[in-house]
Amino acid sequence: MGREARGIFEVKITPQPAQEGVGDPSVGRMAIEKRFHGEFDGTGRGQMLAMGTAVDGSAGYVAMERVSGTLHGRSGSFALQHTGTMKRGTPRLSVTIVPDSGTEGLSGIEGRLDITIADGVHHYALAYELPDTA
Repeated sequence: MGREARGIFEVKITPQPAQEGVGDPSVGRMAIEKRFHGEFDGTGRGQMLAMGTAVDGSAGYVAMERVSGTLHGRSGSFALQHTGTMKRGTPRLSVTIVPDSGTEGLSGIEGRLDITIADGVHHYALAYELPDTA
């Protein structure tokens, strides 16, 4: 990817109640709300599905999130697809921009988002490409 935006974000994860008779009740469902600061300034809202295992420190999750804001002076929104696993405490995470999900000044955006957590602070690095004519 040719461009990069870095910063921090706060995240609020709110468990959602299971729906009677719908799906597997062992799958947790959560609402996600984020506030991004830095070279991408904006908000994110989405849904997460997660499941733990009988082995301590092992789990998996998927999530879809719509982020809206300003990226290096260009405003719009795009969707992120999260896929994460934890194997006995070792995390693996992939967060990808959904193809063709960009709107307005972020139309045509492609890329990925890397997340690190240090001293309780969530950091992001967004590696992306954008057409020059958006």
